[in-house]
This record gives sequence, structure tokens and C-alpha cells, in this order.
Amino acid sequence: MPATSHEHDRLIRKLESIGDLSAGEKAAIGRLPLDVRVFGAGTDLVREGDRPSHSCLIVEGMTCRYKMTGDGQRQIMAFHLPGDIPDLQSLHLQTMDHGLGAITRTTAALIAHESLYELFRAHPSIGHLMWRDTLIDAAVFREWLVGVGRRSAYSRIADLLCELFVRARAVGLTHGDTMELPITQSELGDALGLSAVHVNRVLQELRADGFISSRGRTLVINDWPGLEKAGDFDPTYLHIRRMAA
Repeated sequence: MPATSHEHDRLIRKLESIGDLSAGEKAAIGRLPLDVRVFGAGTDLVREGDRPSHSCLIVEGMTCRYKMTGDGQRQIMAFHLPGDIPDLQSLHLQTMDHGLGAITRTTAALIAHESLYELFRAHPSIGHLMWRDTLIDAAVFREWLVGVGRRSAYSRIADLLCELFVRARAVGLTHGDTMELPITQSELGDALGLSAVHVNRVLQELRADGFISSRGRTLVINDWPGLEKAGDFDPTYLHIRRMAA
């Protein structure tokens, strides 16, 4: 199989974490036309109300799916890592009902919807894998809803750290027990329904309990079983079939 680009490899690695791809399917993905763009931190890749003709493959950086309330408060509904296509549903839902924002400087590859339709017609199994990915997104939403509705702040934050680490490890973005985590305390609060002050206090508790530590924007997992227990974390909802080598 001919070598694929870094951008295409991101998508292949993500899909292989949740299913199987043949050599021919990987080659077909490698031929997808991509329009690679860079978005500054704090800018939108897609805005609520847009009617996009493409979907965004995250190549580098971190993004979030969010909505704004009428009085200007933000609710983050998901964090997205390289390999994700957060707005894949725009293939069938023509008007965006939420925004997709860059948390860090983000490189994204725009894939025309027509190119995706052609890929799915030629390779239905790839379409099925993409559909599986959107169903996993829905499973993550359910888990977050349980967290916000029924878990303590301590458990909520521990659960989210576990989720992000497992998702990053599945696509080869961790290094041993560490991962880059550029999310601010304010952004964690917007995701989990907590104030930045409350988030800060809980993170200090998790450090004091020996579960995590940090070096700048790097999260270090010091006690994985302890963090799992603190977060009541069960990775089943992520439906990951294999981890990256």
C-alpha cells in the first residue's frame, strides 16, 4: 500500500481503534482530497447556524463541541483529539446546532461531503465505521450526562481525565503514563458544570491523593487504578477495540 500522509494516517489510526480496515480501505482513505487549514486557539472551526459542505478532521491540537446560552454562558459537550471528525453529522444534518471551537492552535483537514459520500459508496464498510464513531459520540454524551447529573465534582473530574487518557492512548497520543492536556480549569468547568475555583480545588485533591500530577500542560497518571475508582470509570462506553502500538 502506498504511503499515506500524516493527515490521512490520523483518520486511519482513529478508525482502526474502533474497528477493522483492509489494506484497500486504508488506501482509499489515503486518496481522500483534504484541504488542510490552521485555526488559532479560541477560534471556531464551525459555528452554530453554519451549513457546511465539508467535515473537519482534527490533525493536531484539541477542539471542543459547545453551545452558548442566551446570557452568554458556554456549555462544552465534548473534547476532541487528533483523528476525530467532530462534525461528521453535518453530512445529514445540514444546519449546525452547535459550535466547534479550537482550544489550542489546531490543524484540521477539511473533507468535502461529496468526497465522503463517494468513499462510502465505494467502500460501505468505511461508512459503517464512521457511523459507529458517531454512535460512540452519543455514548460519551450519555456518560457525561450521568456525571453532571449524579456524580460528585471529584468523581466527575477523575472520570473525564480517565476518558481523555484512554482515548488518547487508543490513537497513540500518550507517552507511558503521560499525555498532553492543554485544557484550562475554566474549560473543565464549562464541560462539567463547575466553577474554575471548584475545579482547582478538586485537582488539588486528586494530586494530594496521589492519583495525578502535572508538568506544565502534561498530565501524569501516577495511580491508574486509584483514578479509575475515584471516577467510577468504566471504559465500555468508549467501545475501543484496540490500542495503538
